[in-house]
Amino acid sequence: MKDARPSVLLIVCGGIAAFKALELVRRLTERGVRVRTILTRAGARFVTPLSLQALTGERVSEELFSLTDEHEMGHIALSRGSDLIVVCPATADMLARMAAGLADDLAGAVLLATDTPVMAVPAMNVRMWLHPATRANVATLAARGVTFVGPEDGVMACHETGPGRMSEPAMIADAIMDALRPVQPPVHFPVPRPALRPLHGLRALVTAGPTHEPIDPVRYLANRSSGRQGYAIADALAQAGAAVTLISGPTILPPPPGVTLHRVETAVQMLAACDAAMPCDIAVCTAAVADWRIATPVTSKIKKTPGAPPPSLALVPNPDILAHMSRPGPARPRLVVGFAAETDDVRDNAVAKRKRKGCDWIIANDVRAQTGIMGGNENEVTLITATGSEHWPRMSKDAVACGLVRRITAAFDIAPDSPGTDTPDLPPDGVPA
Repeated sequence: MKDARPSVLLIVCGGIAAFKALELVRRLTERGVRVRTILTRAGARFVTPLSLQALTGERVSEELFSLTDEHEMGHIALSRGSDLIVVCPATADMLARMAAGLADDLAGAVLLATDTPVMAVPAMNVRMWLHPATRANVATLAARGVTFVGPEDGVMACHETGPGRMSEPAMIADAIMDALRPVQPPVHFPVPRPALRPLHGLRALVTAGPTHEPIDPVRYLANRSSGRQGYAIADALAQAGAAVTLISGPTILPPPPGVTLHRVETAVQMLAACDAAMPCDIAVCTAAVADWRIATPVTSKIKKTPGAPPPSLALVPNPDILAHMSRPGPARPRLVVGFAAETDDVRDNAVAKRKRKGCDWIIANDVRAQTGIMGGNENEVTLITATGSEHWPRMSKDAVACGLVRRITAAFDIAPDSPGTDTPDLPPDGVPA
């Protein structure tokens, strides 16, 4: 009888964070997931095959040239027999091998032979993560459809601090469960067909991703935004015919085709890029802009002195980009859409934010950790306008983007000749034409 459980193939690579893979296995099996494992030679220096076998109840695969396994082309069977392949920890070496398509061990052969979705969980020294070679490899893999969980900022085993620390097993398990959850295609939100191009002749501006506000040359203030929702909206707008400018904070995402991309780091840079991209007809502000920045970033790394108290960091407010774009006047976009990422009283806070900022629509979502939305592949939103609200059930971020473009198209069909200070709104029944 075929096992009906969702199935994950976990590739455990060599790194000090490999011990967390055991906790990840436990969390997944508790949720009813079948976990099979590949243990690389380097990974076996940190965890044992016996530990993985005891937790999974499955035999651990290690060698490509196994007479027993390869009699039945074992690496092919492994590559096709799971719903998701997870590389955890994904070391700098493994990311480089994946990007280059190397297949001289079992893990590499499986990854090259698979047509199954692949998720990577990076873990490495901060300098290795920030090295241009690693950044290029991550961008290459993301363009091929590999999804990433983490890394996080924090203190690492090497006693350095910064991005590179592997995400915690609970967060990884949530991301895996999201990836395993079947996504129902939204009936009312088909992808805009390029042949129709209903927004042809309109200019759209989209902001996406986090901002990084420097503390010193090594550290910065940021948040968990991945930029996926903003990139999906930019892509959908471009498919619908709009001329799209995407202002992106730091992400690992490849630019959508046909979109003009400007990368920035800080909120001040993002505001300047938005002003430079004006005028436009549509502005969609999805970026999770840091509310504050360090008043005076230092030019040398802040050192930790034994016995000394932590440094005092003076913060100042960042520019409010959504409010800036929503100001009345001839340069105002005809439609300004904001986002409200909330953890409490989601709808009420979003309604208040729309009024406070002066935008036309606002899209609210619940970003508490247990939802898996921030940094994940799915979203559950409420679209709020001056006349009401509309809840959209959980769906992929691509589907949310297509739904928003349908709403934008319907709004401009209603008021195509509106002057710059007038803004379109949803049809009375909330359903696009």
